[in-house]
Amino acid sequence: MRIMIVDDDKLVAMSLKMIIEANEDTEVVALGHSGREAIKLYEEHKPDILLMDIRMEDMTGLEAGEKIIADYEDAKILYLTTFNDDEYIVKALSIGAKGYIIKQDYESIVPALKAVFEGQTVFGSDVIERLPDMLKAPAKKEFDYEGFGLTAQEFEIVELVAMGLSNKEIAGKLALSEGTVRNYISGILSKLELRDRTNLAIFYYTNS
Repeated sequence: MRIMIVDDDKLVAMSLKMIIEANEDTEVVALGHSGREAIKLYEEHKPDILLMDIRMEDMTGLEAGEKIIADYEDAKILYLTTFNDDEYIVKALSIGAKGYIIKQDYESIVPALKAVFEGQTVFGSDVIERLPDMLKAPAKKEFDYEGFGLTAQEFEIVELVAMGLSNKEIAGKLALSEGTVRNYISGILSKLELRDRTNLAIFYYTNS
């Protein structure tokens, strides 16, 4: 994996480089220390994954990430920050980031990078604990489920998954068997090319 690191604390950036390059399958191709530098370096190196802080002086990591993803749709950005803030997490999801982990959890960095490289969306344990509550926020706009090839029944199930309901609870609400609900969810995940229920909930939230 070719990794790019952007953090305004140069000591942290160098420490991250050492942690990452201790794994023989990874190479740090560039170090940056600001949002604007992140944009410039990404265009130059086009790494497999950009590991980036959020709060930086000239431009935040979120602002830089939004610009990079707008220019490079396949960009994989993993945020690594000390700020476990709901607003930052929601914004990171909305711009299409592939994960959000907390700096103190250094042991999770390399596994998280590998998961993102393989197409997963990852969160630190502290973020996962609060994710269901954040995903329960009411939709801000009408969800165009037909545009994603979903039926009304499938969309209803997606909504209930996003609310954190189990298969048993969904079955009770919709007067279906648990097996039928499982089949629906498997079909929805396949149709939307998503890996699991968490990614399905994120999909719902970021498109609402």
